[in-house]
Amino acid sequence: MSYFVKEIFYSIQGEGFYFGRPAVFCRFAGCNLWSGKEADREKSVCKFCDTDFVGYDEPEGGQFPTSARLVGRIEKLWPKENVKSVKPLVVCTGGEPLLQLDIELISALHEKGWEIAVETNGTLLPPPGIDWICVSPKAGAKLLLSSGQELKLVFPQLGAEPEKYAMLDFQYFFLQPMDAPDREVNMRLALEYVLSHPQWRLGLQTHKILGIK
Repeated sequence: MSYFVKEIFYSIQGEGFYFGRPAVFCRFAGCNLWSGKEADREKSVCKFCDTDFVGYDEPEGGQFPTSARLVGRIEKLWPKENVKSVKPLVVCTGGEPLLQLDIELISALHEKGWEIAVETNGTLLPPPGIDWICVSPKAGAKLLLSSGQELKLVFPQLGAEPEKYAMLDFQYFFLQPMDAPDREVNMRLALEYVLSHPQWRLGLQTHKILGIK
């Protein structure tokens, strides 16, 4: 199959368990909860998304006819002075990456020694072989993926309260304040919730604080 990718870039993971870890980010185009067009935002399931995943940027993204071509582009961004003990990490994100990430691409990345992480809304079941699954539930969307390594809940969301997810099969639970005009209020509410529910960790988008991608 062909893969439609909005952009591929090298940075650090700015949030969640792998905060601070260098990684190549592969942002797939398209999502099943919002078209990405502002005209459709109010009637979409996810109304607070701040990510551009429509189409693809050149030369950062594009249409890749084979998994080998996509893996080749990803590999070009990893530093050549790589220490062999450090496994290269690719973070598959979107949009919704599980619309495109398949066994063929997973196998091709593993053959080249890559560790694969995915950031998904949890409405689709993943193919086998992904090393790190981070699920970010959205209010109004049916959650099919109820297990993984990391659950990252944008907070607050009416209809997606933390109590709904606390018993799911994840190793780590992060509460991320919603980045909105009232983000300072959201930050305080998230902090108060985490302090009173220590199962959860406060998740910050440090890449925004640092001003990097």
